[in-house]
Amino acid sequence: MTSPRKYWSLALLTILPLGALLFLPPSVQAQAPQVVQPPTIDEPMPAAATTETAVLAGGCFWGVQGVFQHVDGVTKAVSGYSGGDKSTARYSAVEDGDTGHAESVEITYDPHKISYGKLLQIFFSVAHDPTELNRQGPDSGTQYRSAIFAQTPEQQKVAAAYIDQLDRSGQFHQPLATKVEPYKGFFPAEAYHQDFLAQNPTYPYIAINDLPKVRGLAKMFPDLYRDKPVLVNLATN
Repeated sequence: MTSPRKYWSLALLTILPLGALLFLPPSVQAQAPQVVQPPTIDEPMPAAATTETAVLAGGCFWGVQGVFQHVDGVTKAVSGYSGGDKSTARYSAVEDGDTGHAESVEITYDPHKISYGKLLQIFFSVAHDPTELNRQGPDSGTQYRSAIFAQTPEQQKVAAAYIDQLDRSGQFHQPLATKVEPYKGFFPAEAYHQDFLAQNPTYPYIAINDLPKVRGLAKMFPDLYRDKPVLVNLATN
């Protein structure tokens, strides 16, 4: 039930010694994490206790979900689809690349513990490579695009200002491909996609592309990293 695009890693690990993975071309290697500057504009902390959500797309949702499940202050991270219609929000349709959907993650968080801007800093630093257009590593197509689905005018303002700030900073070798897109709803992915990184840490695609992101989070954001992920399937948490 996995996209054929992801079988490449299993084949590579079968025929290549471990050391040879260091010499794979950049197009099939995980992006090296790098801490980017925090946003100069962020959402204000709410006065009352509450929860908020952010919807982010940065390539295969396995890795993005896996990263944010390890972020302190995040209470849930769900893999799914955003950008298209509910009628096409299923893996078999989205993988064709013509539904308007991007593989996305809905992040529920406590804004008293972590801000929207800080989530975006993690997103740009370790969750994906925001300079890649309609692809991430070995996966290509509009369903793997870098996108922020702003749900409020405040999120729209923070996200747009941050992209502009990072473009002007020169921290990346080329302009960001990330777009702030209208929020049309979020539709959870099939059950077998949820908690995929946590449940399959030795799966070749995960080992090559996604575990380096989690290690980057632990190294670069130690104050926000938690070792035990918050899982969608609480029965395995």
